[in-house]
Amino acid sequence: MEPIPDRDGPRDECGVFGLYAPGSEVARLAYFALYALQHRGQESAGIATSDESGHIMTLRDLGLVSQVFDESKLRALGGDMALGHVRYSTTGSSAWENAQPIYRSDHRELALAHNGNLINAVELHDELSAQGVQLRSTSDSELIAALISTHEADTVEDAVAEVVPRLEGALSTVVMTRDAVVAFRDPLGLRPLSLGRLGDRYCVASESCAFDIIGAELVREVAPGEMISLSERGLESRQIAHSDRRAFCVFEHIYFARPDSVLEGVRTQVARRRMGEILAREAPVEADVVVAVPDSGNPAAAGYSLASGIPRDDGLIKNRYVARTFIQPGQELRKHGLRMKFNPLPEVVGGQRVVVVDDSIVRGNTTRQIVGMLRGAGATEVHLRISAPAIRHPCHYGIDMSTPQEMIAHERTAEEVAAELGCDSLAYLSLEGVYEAVGVERETHCDACFTGDYPLARTGAANGKYALEELVTLA
Repeated sequence: MEPIPDRDGPRDECGVFGLYAPGSEVARLAYFALYALQHRGQESAGIATSDESGHIMTLRDLGLVSQVFDESKLRALGGDMALGHVRYSTTGSSAWENAQPIYRSDHRELALAHNGNLINAVELHDELSAQGVQLRSTSDSELIAALISTHEADTVEDAVAEVVPRLEGALSTVVMTRDAVVAFRDPLGLRPLSLGRLGDRYCVASESCAFDIIGAELVREVAPGEMISLSERGLESRQIAHSDRRAFCVFEHIYFARPDSVLEGVRTQVARRRMGEILAREAPVEADVVVAVPDSGNPAAAGYSLASGIPRDDGLIKNRYVARTFIQPGQELRKHGLRMKFNPLPEVVGGQRVVVVDDSIVRGNTTRQIVGMLRGAGATEVHLRISAPAIRHPCHYGIDMSTPQEMIAHERTAEEVAAELGCDSLAYLSLEGVYEAVGVERETHCDACFTGDYPLARTGAANGKYALEELVTLA
């Protein structure tokens, strides 16, 4: 029995946060920061703290931030520093063992939170297993934690500096020991990581919206290959890995980051509105009303309406209280399943030629049903406009996308996809339009999900999402 279709875009990845702030309620600050980063992962959440005695406490569980933590749990997590994590699995299944922060106590005690994906995870797993290192999960994040925890360097900073050059893939990571919070990015800078200031202390987070909610200010982004250390010594920086290529994920600008976050100096909401404006220029159509697929399509729909002169209205209403549900609706309700999330308004779309704007299509299941619902509500024409190029290739750097065969645009033209979806026309924003909207250069970004141009040479041999579980099964 198929589940109710969720949003058709790529699955979210992970969000990380860390701070060193003696005298502050660090667990409470981490909680609210994770609350702001909830869009980056809804499978599990966790917080680790380290107190003056040097004891690390970790609390993690499956569920949303608000489901995992309550007042009593936050009060139990005292200390001078904290790190936090929200997860959507990109390597390893959604199981408690794979929730983060990961705790290890080998040569050194630490907790770790990771956003990204290693493409050499199987090799590292084999190496650690050969050394007799015990692994309790099937996530690549524990491999990073184990490599740092077992390293015999005198300081965690030196251990990180030795380990990071051996890691291939995307890693925006925060590590906490008894006396420091250490954050680092891979040398290509594939996933985001920013530095913030909270009073006279510092914090790090996947996105700047986490700083806003706790009253911190964005200082700058952590540079690709840079390691930031936060401790009683203050803020220390060190370049630990180098690459001739920069490859920040352009899809962060299109879809993943919250609209109020700042990436590469650009407010995401502003860039997405520009994408809609450029899409109207590239793919005009005669129509009566512009409708967004909420909430992800809202900024681009506003831009499309502004540039085209076609009025915008709320023709699809979203139920914002639908979390992921494991309860199946039964056959009687199945044909109405998507209406748990979206409901069309006949008063807005009835008798109208409708332009529907969304940020992306992957499998197309949800989009197909939205088109059908709009026609059922009386729309005379349905024209899809997507504020991103066609997604034809999987991501191996921390985004859970379908296999190419599951992608509706795989080996299909826009006209063929339109026929599959049952709409009157379909147009994607060009890749050039994306970079024009954001105001950045393609040479410093990764757009492999659109082009197949992977910035890391060995990506073609990358491990699948469940590769480590398969290793455990074989063992």
